Amino acid sequence: MLLSALTAADPSVPPTLEDAQEKAGKAAGWVEENWSTWLAVGLRILLIVVIAVVLRHLVRKAITKFIERMNRTAPTVDGTPLGGMIANAERRRQRSEAIGSVLRSTASLLIMGTAALMVLGAFSIDLAPLLASAGVAGVALGFGARNLVMDFLTGVFMIIEDQYGVGDTIDADVASGEVVEVGLRVTKLRGENGAIWYLRNGEVKRIGNLSQGWATAHIDVTVRPDEDLDKVQATILDIGEQLAAEEPWNERLWGPVEVLGLDAVYLDSMVIRVSAKTMPGKAVGVERELRWRIKRTFDAAGIRIVGGLPQVVEAAGAEPVTGVAAPSAHTAPAAHTAPSAHTAPIPAQATEAPANPPRTTAAPGSPSRTTANPLHSGATPPPVPPPGLSK
Repeated sequence: MLLSALTAADPSVPPTLEDAQEKAGKAAGWVEENWSTWLAVGLRILLIVVIAVVLRHLVRKAITKFIERMNRTAPTVDGTPLGGMIANAERRRQRSEAIGSVLRSTASLLIMGTAALMVLGAFSIDLAPLLASAGVAGVALGFGARNLVMDFLTGVFMIIEDQYGVGDTIDADVASGEVVEVGLRVTKLRGENGAIWYLRNGEVKRIGNLSQGWATAHIDVTVRPDEDLDKVQATILDIGEQLAAEEPWNERLWGPVEVLGLDAVYLDSMVIRVSAKTMPGKAVGVERELRWRIKRTFDAAGIRIVGGLPQVVEAAGAEPVTGVAAPSAHTAPAAHTAPSAHTAPIPAQATEAPANPPRTTAAPGSPSRTTANPLHSGATPPPVPPPGLSK
């Protein structure tokens, strides 16, 4: 005991065999007491990591197979008229890539984040301050970048709901055109004049997709009122049957050409409304082709097409009645004076000054008096007083 005390007091004294045996026994006892805990914690962490990695791999692989299956089954739909327009290759590719990327990233974040929290919990680390800090950071990020978050969330729902895709013609209120690219934050459109529009998904309040479902082609055929309606209807229906039997119009027409009836009747014409259900985005081409064929067939059948609304044309040289003054008892209007559309003709007596106009005399403070021209009346004019004198 004395030797042990001296050794502890003086570090320069080398330890003896008894001291080494004592320290080794204490270390072995401490390891023997805690090795089961270490082993359990290590095995638990290893199990968490292995399960997280395997689960992440399986989920990502399942998502990839699901996206590939979507791309494989889409060409079988292309054989139908509806699938040929809605499920084009570029649209399917971008939509599947966007959906797959979102799903894979979400799955990885959830799985690995949960695994990290479980590993920290296995080390007996208090997660309450960490979760509280993460919550505060999330709230700050939500308020500071709410527009960015809104753009991403809106883009995700747009893609999942398939509101539009590449190749669609849409009307987004602020801009309209053909969709060139669909992203999680921005949608790219090409306008009618070739301009590229970048729309933030969060700012789009309403969308009108002109390329989904079907479209309608409307044509107004104007003919003379004395034409045979049954003949006109039969001719138009024959044109529709011929158009539906030829390529590529047999794919663009999704229904028969129908004559809806008389849309308007005028004195010199009547309008017949023709309608047909078409592939989305192809209505304008079908309308042009129908007009072309209707014009050629009507010319061959002797059916005359007239255009425009009836117009009331005023006859040339007609004198208006309203606003015309009564003719004078002494003079007549000029023979060659053309009446105006807004004013009455002016008599020649009013346009030409008389040779001897009547003279007006008036005394100061008295009403004026008109004296007839002596050359016309034959009477002797009264004497005119000198200036400055009054009767």
